[in-house]
Amino acid sequence: MITIIGNGKMALAIAKGLNGKVEIVGRDEKKLQKFCKESGVKKYSLLNKFDITNKTIILATKPYALDSLNLKGKAKEIISIMAGKKIDEIKKQVDSDIYSRVMPNIGAEFMASTTAVFGSDKAIEIFSKIGTAIKVNSEQELDIATAIAGSGPAFLALVAEAISDGGVLCGLNRELSYQLTAGLFQSFASIDKKPSEIKDMVMSPAGTTASGYESLEEGNVRSSFIKAIKSAYEKSQKI
Repeated sequence: MITIIGNGKMALAIAKGLNGKVEIVGRDEKKLQKFCKESGVKKYSLLNKFDITNKTIILATKPYALDSLNLKGKAKEIISIMAGKKIDEIKKQVDSDIYSRVMPNIGAEFMASTTAVFGSDKAIEIFSKIGTAIKVNSEQELDIATAIAGSGPAFLALVAEAISDGGVLCGLNRELSYQLTAGLFQSFASIDKKPSEIKDMVMSPAGTTASGYESLEEGNVRSSFIKAIKSAYEKSQKI
């Protein structure tokens, strides 16, 4: 049995992705009951009565809550999804034989998370069940991956919304524009080539794509996304 401590949005996504085959631990019983109803989880416990001894724990609380957890016992493994919290910090607050850090994304609910993993084979095994788990070599790489895999869905949502709005501007109805945009993302994800190769495959000389690409470059879109990743990474270092 895997234990999730915390009952926020990411904990809910992971629990749904694992088909409710976990137990949930939190501070508020009403919120835990609501969580179980939404996720299919059958068992919950209150944090102040819970003992972590010999358990595999997914630590899914907000980073600021780490200092106030006061967990009893010694876990078999702690797998933290808390952005920016280093293993050395976690060790000071929670006792465990093994420590791992991972960063899933909201796709976990749909078995489609891209999860960066720094740590054990067990962590890779668990998060491979809800999508793709990619092992990184250091906590610094994990924090950079957080900016891409963790924050990335919000950045891509901005792109999708803008593309859809462009379709509406040109005359498509909203629902059709959304459907075409969703299909675009699915198509892109299925192409096993580097982004630059895909661009060159699509962009013909003096064509429609080249004209649109020029407009994106004029708007510094590429630079803005590079800066967004850098900003998200730097923020993770200050949490």
